This record gives sequence, C-alpha cells and structure tokens, in this order.
Amino acid sequence: MKADFDRLGGEGKITSESQAIMNSLFMIVELILAIFLERGTQKNNGNSSKPSSQTAKDESALSHSGSNGKGKGENRNQAKNTRVKETVTIAQVHTCDVCAQDLSDVPCMAHERRTKIDIVFEKVIDHVDAEIKRCPACHATVKGLFPSDRHGPLQYGDGLKAFVINLLVGQIVALNRVQKLVKSMIGVVIAEASLLKFVLRLHQALENWEYQATEKLLNMPAINVDETSFRVDMKNHWIHVYSSGDITLKFLHRNRGKAAIEAHTSFHATGVPLFTTAGHLICRTMTAITGCVVRICCAN
Repeated sequence: MKADFDRLGGEGKITSESQAIMNSLFMIVELILAIFLERGTQKNNGNSSKPSSQTAKDESALSHSGSNGKGKGENRNQAKNTRVKETVTIAQVHTCDVCAQDLSDVPCMAHERRTKIDIVFEKVIDHVDAEIKRCPACHATVKGLFPSDRHGPLQYGDGLKAFVINLLVGQIVALNRVQKLVKSMIGVVIAEASLLKFVLRLHQALENWEYQATEKLLNMPAINVDETSFRVDMKNHWIHVYSSGDITLKFLHRNRGKAAIEAHTSFHATGVPLFTTAGHLICRTMTAITGCVVRICCAN
C-alpha cells in the first residue's frame, strides 16, 4: 500500500497535504507494529545485547540423532589390539515345565538370547630361562640365546606400552595417575621416565610416517590450517594443525607466528592454498610468506 501511495505521489495525483497526512499515518502504524513485535519476540544474543549464556536454547533447528555435543562424532570402531573371547551356551529344554512332557526329540523353533559383557584384566608373564653350561673340552661357559626383544632382565610388552600411550596421549591422563593405575593392574611400579620413554619411542617410530604424510599434504589441492593454545610446563605453547582429506598433522611450538610456521614444515613455501579460520595474526603472517596463498573461512 505504501509503495502504491508513493507511486501516486510521484505522479502528482495526490496533493502535498494528503501526502503529509498519509505519511504520518504510516509512521504510526509502523510504530504500533514495532511495539507489538517487541513484546512478542523473545530477546536473545542476536537481537539484543544479552550474551548467549543467558538466552534459552534454540529448539527450532532440526536435531540430529545421537549428537549431544560439538565436535566430530564418536568413533565406534573397536580397537584392533583387543582380544575378544566369545562363547555361546545353549540352554536346552528337555521337559515341559507345564505338563512334564518329554521334549528331547522335539525340534527347536527359535532362540531367545541374553548377553553379558565383561572385562577381565589379564596379566601375562612370559619367562625365558637360558641354560648355562660349561664345556668339558675347553672349560668355556656357554649360555643359551634370548629372543631379540629381551634386552635385559625385565621388559614390558607392546600391549602394556599401547595402554600407557593411550592414557597419556589419547586420554590426556596425568602421569602419576597412569603410574598408579598400572601398578594396581600388574603389581609393578613403572618409573615415570619409563612411561615417557614409551611415548618417545612411538614418536621416533612415526618419523617415517610423518615425512610421508607431509609429502602427501604438499600434493593436496588445498590445506586447512589453524592453531590453538596449549599449556606445557605452566607455559603457553601453540599447536599448529595442517590437514587435508584424511591426513592431519599437529606440531607444538612455543610461538604462534612466522617462526613457528617456518620451524615445522615447508607448507609455507608452496603455492597450495591454505584455508584457515584463524585470527588476524596468523593470517597476516601467512600472507607475508612468499608463495603462500591464504583463503580465510568466516565460519567463526
């Protein structure tokens, strides 16, 4: 209606007095609508200065089944190094519990299953006793050969090492808590230095994989990059992330800017586009590096 009125006024078919009166009426109507809408619309962080922590949860969006939080979905694949012992017991029916009829020769029509899942922590001790003999001919002492993985009087198996690494790295459990948990399971106190050595040996074993993953990332059409703060020994460090496809590399460095980027890999020296949701500091640093093409994602 207002558009038609403005068109007629522009064509000179409405006098200036009528235009002034109608404009005043339109203004009053808009004011009344604004008041009613203000009363009916709930304030949130989008239409007011209220923070998101003080506003109600938005239930209008379609919910996804099984998603109760942020981040990637839970990985439900079973660990490959687990041992599953599964048994099936048949509860046979020999007689009818109503009339005591013999049912031994009656075929089974169906089964009803009830399952119990339990965990049994099994401590496996493998001793190797090497024989020691004295040669009667030359009087030399000869000892049997130990397996190649027995370097000293006591070693720990791969299963125990994997469990410790999972707690320290995957679950981020404190070192002293891991030590106490392992002691309660195997009855042996493993020194904290030994626990950290498990992680160090894994780091050394993954050196080749890290090099190959870096080469694959450099051949990708684009690389996603970001960084986040992480405290180490009560000091703030930065985890720099490079990812593309199913490959993700994370590097820890004391700095956040150019020095950290150049210390890790040669990502900055390629013409591969780098997509980032990082702040202005990392974007400014990347664009200042020769050969680096930056595309900023405005997701956050």
